[in-house]
Amino acid sequence: MPTKPLASFQAHFGKIDDPRIERTKRHQLLDILTIAICAVISNADSWVEVEAWGRIKLNWLRKYLRLPNGIPSHDTFSDVFGRLKPEQFENAFRSWVQAVMHVTDGQVIAIDGKTLRRSHDRQLGKGAIHLVSAWATANHLVLGQVKVDEKSNEITAIPALLQVLELAGCIITLDALGTQTEIAQTIVDQRADYVLALKENQGRLYEDVVATFDEADELAFAHVPHTYAKTVNKGHGRLEVRECWAIDRSDYIEALRDWIKWPHLRSLVRIRAERRIGNVTSVEDRYHITSLPGHADHLLTIIRSHWGVENELHWSLDVTFRDDDCRVRKGNGAQNFSILRRLALNLLKREETAKIGLKAKRLKAGWDTDYLLTVLSAA
Repeated sequence: MPTKPLASFQAHFGKIDDPRIERTKRHQLLDILTIAICAVISNADSWVEVEAWGRIKLNWLRKYLRLPNGIPSHDTFSDVFGRLKPEQFENAFRSWVQAVMHVTDGQVIAIDGKTLRRSHDRQLGKGAIHLVSAWATANHLVLGQVKVDEKSNEITAIPALLQVLELAGCIITLDALGTQTEIAQTIVDQRADYVLALKENQGRLYEDVVATFDEADELAFAHVPHTYAKTVNKGHGRLEVRECWAIDRSDYIEALRDWIKWPHLRSLVRIRAERRIGNVTSVEDRYHITSLPGHADHLLTIIRSHWGVENELHWSLDVTFRDDDCRVRKGNGAQNFSILRRLALNLLKREETAKIGLKAKRLKAGWDTDYLLTVLSAA
């Protein structure tokens, strides 16, 4: 019988349909899935490495898996994950996340996209796949992901992701590409709040918000109802100053052209980011709209936390899991391998007994099966 850590994993992933015909099933699907996630946690970044890890750990794996025909070949892993329906694999992934994480009111969920750069296949005319992920900034967990259709973009993928997540009471942050009225409506329909970045692509809305703050500057914000917050951070020879102004009075909101198109629009926000490195100083203003009250200190924290999706999720996937170097391309393999990486990332993030970085945790899991079981116990 499997130990509790493996049993927990198998409870979430054991209902996935096997895509193979009966006569080709020399290895059980659940065995294949379990070996794959254990190997990816343990520093395997390709199907060849997954097979090699499995053969080295065969005696250990036999304690928990049936393995009637030993360890599958790398071609078998490639074939199975290439055929596996990513929607089912993603559903199992989200089922696990919901089981281990309790979403609290005010939780910030950052939505952002990432391209798997080596997932293209020029011979087949297949472009690199692009995924949109939801990142819980406080829990440091991936909540889910969806693939962007080759003939579409993130604007259509983001609502699809939002609709399958439990978001009531959360705060959703998006960059300017996701600042669309339909996406804002989807967030509101999920009983969540939004903080959306603005850039020139928003046309009149961007122009009006910039003009609102420019006019307030001319008055030094005298008689302009607002809140203000400031943070200063020093380190590595760098000084970073962030200031936030927020305006939430209804007459200022209703002075915007097209304001009525934005559901529950409540506040306008400007962030001024100043960076000093030696004698060089750069200053940039960024603008946002939100359904939240205009509390500048809270909004500054929320907006800054959005970049965790880049600094913690995407950076970790690239540096620790070699996300951009992965050449898995067959069928649905690239998308399914990306789910394995995100599952492994979540498990390693949740494991807190080893006070070392993610890369070192992967190596430790590969060397020490007792530690690997500790990581799996987070499932």
